[in-house]
Amino acid sequence: MTDTIRSSANRRLAYKLLGLTGLMFGFGYALVPLYNVFCEVTGINGKTGELSAAQADAMQPDLSREVTVEFVTSVSAGLAWQFSAPAQKIVVHPGVVTAVEFEVVNNAGRDMVGQAIPSVAPSTAARYFSKTECFCFNRQPLVAGKVSKLPVRFIVDPKLPADVQTVTLGYTFFEALPDAPDTNQKRGSLPST
Repeated sequence: MTDTIRSSANRRLAYKLLGLTGLMFGFGYALVPLYNVFCEVTGINGKTGELSAAQADAMQPDLSREVTVEFVTSVSAGLAWQFSAPAQKIVVHPGVVTAVEFEVVNNAGRDMVGQAIPSVAPSTAARYFSKTECFCFNRQPLVAGKVSKLPVRFIVDPKLPADVQTVTLGYTFFEALPDAPDTNQKRGSLPST
């Protein structure tokens, strides 16, 4: 009788462990879409509003309002690149497509490939800030000792809440691993790799 009780308890434990394993697998599988939603809401990892170049060009500008766009640039530790913005900040009108050009210099003694990871702050501005062209959409190969100009075209949606007067666009460059996929693939009609 003791063996029967022990066998029954072992079976219940095995079923519970299998169920727990299934739950953990399902939770892990669900993390990817949950992370994407989180990034879209907060602007982390460069998840911004999505517009095609044609949609951005057709947007009605709000010339009565100005928004300051600040630029923050950095490179990961150990990456011998200099990375700079065209200016510390610029003032734009919502609904007007704006183009800027960043600059990167490879001071390493070898050719390298980098990937820029963008971010937008405050998080409430992320859905109203759209990039129609960005060097962050693709890996950036850079020959040793060379300078490269990196274009960005963006638009601030006129629907940006009135209390948001400054948007910060940040980029951090990391060395791209040879076989790793691009980290900032865009959906829809935006450019992709």
